[in-house]
Amino acid sequence: MPAEIPLADWNALLELEADPSPFMRLEYLAALDASGSATHRTGWRPAFMTLWDSGHMVAACPLYLKQHSYGEYVFDWAWANAYEQHGLSYYPKALVAVPFTPVPGARLLARDDASRAALLQALLRYCQEQQLSSLHLLFAQPRDQQACVDAGLMLRHTVQFHWHNQKYLDFDQFLASLQQDKRKKIRQERRKVADAGVQFRHAQGRDISPADWRFFYSCYERTYLEHGNAPYLQPNFFARMARDMPENWLMFVAERDGRPIASSLVGIDASQRVAYGRYWGALERVDCLHFEACYYQPLNWCIDHGFERFEGGAQGEHKMARALLPTRTSSAHWLAHPAFSDAVARFLEREESGVDSYLSHLAERNPVRASAGAPPATTPDNLA
Repeated sequence: MPAEIPLADWNALLELEADPSPFMRLEYLAALDASGSATHRTGWRPAFMTLWDSGHMVAACPLYLKQHSYGEYVFDWAWANAYEQHGLSYYPKALVAVPFTPVPGARLLARDDASRAALLQALLRYCQEQQLSSLHLLFAQPRDQQACVDAGLMLRHTVQFHWHNQKYLDFDQFLASLQQDKRKKIRQERRKVADAGVQFRHAQGRDISPADWRFFYSCYERTYLEHGNAPYLQPNFFARMARDMPENWLMFVAERDGRPIASSLVGIDASQRVAYGRYWGALERVDCLHFEACYYQPLNWCIDHGFERFEGGAQGEHKMARALLPTRTSSAHWLAHPAFSDAVARFLEREESGVDSYLSHLAERNPVRASAGAPPATTPDNLA
């Protein structure tokens, strides 16, 4: 299905958005499908929707019919259980999201606000015609959120952790902006990795060799298997990334005694000056290696290359100790069953109050010195 959509038309709509995440490029979505990573067989049935006017694509979105709630990072298992307890089917449900990728950004690609509203109405009609239980738009940008609110959908808020570059000259200046205990902890963690004889190299874009990609996948796969799960993403997905989107990838490889032992993969968007922590894995255990590979090496690279933000992904309060500050992210939800919709609305009101309290609590633990002039520890994504 994604391969049948004109790539240039889709990506042209994406470039009109305020937050054109590389993970919404059609090459990325098509690779998930063609590699067998997000397909009907794995519970992600693609049903992408496009709107056309006089031969021009005016709106589009990645729509999936889901048979489960894995790989989403916005958890609705309790909603599904409630449906089941009442003898109702929650699955399949409709999902507008990027599979396995909790990166906030545009979801309803549109030429203008009217086209965005029309796309959302088409989605709702489709859900009703197919008798689907619900529609969910995950990690949506503010304009998408506003369209959803206008259409009567309910917003749900979660928390991620993002780092912001305050025009640091180097990593030491970044460390100097932190409170003393956090600064000391980071130095201790980095020293443990260095004392273990581990060194890092990085490669970007087409400089990432086929051998590097193969090694990375062995690390990525090992980490999943050690946790008792098969990896979401198949080898051919990364082969397609190396072929179709090389400019959007940065790889760090940890070596000891001349042998690679771990790797992390970071997504990058040079136009937006944003980096995204994505995947990692290790074949050998070294204390604090995860922190070095997934945070300190990427942050140092961001400083050296003038990138303004590093998004650490979903969850992980431990990221605050590495100066990734809490950021509110939002999703939108529609449930067909009136009684369940009312119940979820009441639940979301209580949950939102809890998220507000959580953010206030985290703000009190801001690792950045007040005198350093850092942004506040909570950055709500206000509707715009």
